Amino acid sequence: MSLKENAVIPVLTLSIIISAILFLFPLAASSIMPESMKSLHFYVPEVELKAHLFILLKSVIVLGSWISAYFGMKNIPITIYSPIRATQPVWTVIGAFFIFSERLTPLQTIGVIITITFFYLFSLAGLKEGISWKHNKWVWLIVLATLLGSASGLYDKHLMHEFDRVAVQVYSTLYQAVIMLIVLFTLWYPNRKNTTPFQWRWSIVGISLFLMVADYVYYWALSSDGALISIVSTIRRSGAVVPFLFGALFLKEKNLKVKGLLLCGILIGVVLLTIGAMRG
Repeated sequence: MSLKENAVIPVLTLSIIISAILFLFPLAASSIMPESMKSLHFYVPEVELKAHLFILLKSVIVLGSWISAYFGMKNIPITIYSPIRATQPVWTVIGAFFIFSERLTPLQTIGVIITITFFYLFSLAGLKEGISWKHNKWVWLIVLATLLGSASGLYDKHLMHEFDRVAVQVYSTLYQAVIMLIVLFTLWYPNRKNTTPFQWRWSIVGISLFLMVADYVYYWALSSDGALISIVSTIRRSGAVVPFLFGALFLKEKNLKVKGLLLCGILIGVVLLTIGAMRG
């Protein structure tokens, strides 16, 4: 809603700045009344320089994913965007296999094969709408966003073991705001007359609020004892059903039956990943 016929960089920048401004309140309150903030589970502790550097790196990875995803979402039907993003747990599990030497269970192996198969079939279905994955840069931006999202998830697993979850969320948002302001004024603003014009929409505030709550719950889940990134990531990405249904019900996009079946295939694959991780 925010990106339709609108400039991507300002939308992303403003949504992050709104989140950063809202996060300044718990950051200040944590210094003034720490005990009260701890009771509310929103205490932001001070962190050392090492933590700030790790969090800064996370901010860069996340922004790379978001910028790629936003440009792709603007130019691709959301019923194509959502299933591609739903494959993220597969790449997370594969990354965990190579990076953390986590072994795949038989069910996880089947889940990976099913998801990649339906992912390929989905690329063929896109041809019916004139979208060739080989030559469409927007599709590849969504794929890049998905891979960077998987890298971010794997990195989150490390961060949650090393640093406070609220501190990671708050400081990463503040860093993202600074980085996006630099991007806005160095890349977009000088060339704004040659690109899509920016229009303020109140839905941009919605991006901030929904993302703040979603990430808060995500970090809380990931920092819990025994939390597995493969399970948390799978549950999180199953939310791709929501924008898919929005595209089907409100945007009236094409070839919904075929894309719906392929999305179900992808979700079956990621569910098998979850069951396999639980049994493993």
